[in-house]
Amino acid sequence: MTDVAIDQCVFLTDAAASKVAQLLASEDQDLALRVAVQPGGCAGLRYQLFFDDQHFDGDIVTTCGDVKVVVDEMSAPYLMGATIDFADTLAKQGFTIDNPNATGSCACGDSFNGSCGC
Repeated sequence: MTDVAIDQCVFLTDAAASKVAQLLASEDQDLALRVAVQPGGCAGLRYQLFFDDQHFDGDIVTTCGDVKVVVDEMSAPYLMGATIDFADTLAKQGFTIDNPNATGSCACGDSFNGSCGC
């Protein structure tokens, strides 16, 4: 499995990059995949993956194949070294995030607590 580095912050596997490119192909706008960490969820922090047409000062922006990926400067320390993958099997479908900074997560897997290494 080959990974694509996002400014040494977040990694997209080939499967994740391919799925994002497929989803972006159905959009009529110039969009990027934004990866963010927000307060919330039962473990304290939650991931957000969404398409965005805006870029802000301090954003880390890179291109992975045909996919533009954006991480805001506040989320970047929490995502340093995280890997985003995509699975499409009978047992599991969707994006998953393997984050070495997560010190714990909830049972549903949608939120985590962790250190940012600051």
